[in-house]
Amino acid sequence: QVQVVESGGGLVQAGGSLRLSCAASGGTFRSYAMGWFRQAPGKEREFVAAIRWIGGGRTYYSDSVKGRFTISGDGAKNTAYLQMNSLKPEDTAVYYCAAPQFDIVTVTSASLYKYWGQGTQVTVSS
Repeated sequence: QVQVVESGGGLVQAGGSLRLSCAASGGTFRSYAMGWFRQAPGKEREFVAAIRWIGGGRTYYSDSVKGRFTISGDGAKNTAYLQMNSLKPEDTAVYYCAAPQFDIVTVTSASLYKYWGQGTQVTVSS
């Protein structure tokens, strides 16, 4: 059974920073990519960032976080991190880490990720 665990959420003022961590483990799990998604109250879950190990760790970002957030990680250790800088109130959401069962190309699609964490709350006050 694969488990995905996030940590690092919290309350921060606008303009501040937070770092989220994610670790996946279990059985013979191998990480091909890891992604971060978020869901704000009353809104659908949206893609935030992803890293795909095949191809040298290419990273992907949504337009709303590009230039402010940085994803990193270690494919061998099945870990991923999301450094969030210059946070805005509209970044407030539950952040989820996810991993696909196989390699995926369309890393922005939540439906292609099989394993999900429980989520961690990020609240940005104005």
